[in-house]
Amino acid sequence: MRRTIRFLFSFIFFVATFGLYFTNRLMFLKRKDDLFILNREKEAGRLNPLHYDELPKREVLISSPFGYSLKAIVVEPYRADRYVIICHGVTENKLNSVKYMNLFLERGFNCVIYDHRRHGESGGKTTSYGYYEKYDLKAVVDWLKAEKGSSIQLGIHGESMGAATMILYAGLLEDGADFYIADCPFSDFKEQLAHRIKVELKIPSQLVIPIANIFLRMRDRYSLRDVSPISVIENIKKPILFIHSKKDDFILPSMTEALFERKKGPKKLFMAMNGVHAQSLNENKADYEKMLDEFLRDHILPLNVPM
Repeated sequence: MRRTIRFLFSFIFFVATFGLYFTNRLMFLKRKDDLFILNREKEAGRLNPLHYDELPKREVLISSPFGYSLKAIVVEPYRADRYVIICHGVTENKLNSVKYMNLFLERGFNCVIYDHRRHGESGGKTTSYGYYEKYDLKAVVDWLKAEKGSSIQLGIHGESMGAATMILYAGLLEDGADFYIADCPFSDFKEQLAHRIKVELKIPSQLVIPIANIFLRMRDRYSLRDVSPISVIENIKKPILFIHSKKDDFILPSMTEALFERKKGPKKLFMAMNGVHAQSLNENKADYEKMLDEFLRDHILPLNVPM
């Protein structure tokens, strides 16, 4: 009897310890240093400080429904009511979005780049891989439409977690943009976790996922099943351009292919030949721009640049 009790307590202790450890890794994933991101983008030529400083822009704080502020930069070189909101990936910040912003500025769009919760200069205590972030994205959309009017032409671009966030926003809350660009999203967070556990921890995910889910629900008030872009993709009626690098081994390309297959209505798919995770633009710039132009030409108003 005593041996059984000792075993039971040992098992409970192990589960609790592992659950806390694993959810700590998820909720408080180490972010890249802001200065590191700035220097990386400058050295790669994706952020030109002189050009960036000369852009007509303003910094704004947007209120999250969860009580903190989201730091955003609104870049407006054009008078036209044509905007793109750009959502960065996990561990990054809004400066990682500058390379995408430049694409849309060249095509006559004003842009909004912002920091997700717990990233950059935004508030928020945890990272939730799209669950809470989708509500923050809605707050950014609502703020922009309140500022510029509900009739603006709006696109949303997301990279990695930002792309998953964008799909969850459009599929669960409101199909509130005129077009979307999903660059290397995961299709289902539970499946993505299982893939990373297999690669990084080399243990069966069946042992980890149930424990992680229980502790995530207790600690951050959501379930893994709540972060499943593929379960809501059919609700999105507006056009989506899906992008993924064929050599991506962090989020597998098959996830984007599955999302593309499930999406109804207007859509395009670009599988980049070069680069690993979130490197489709960096390693395939000409092809990326060509596909972007085809997508915008097919689904959006003519791309004349208003001055």
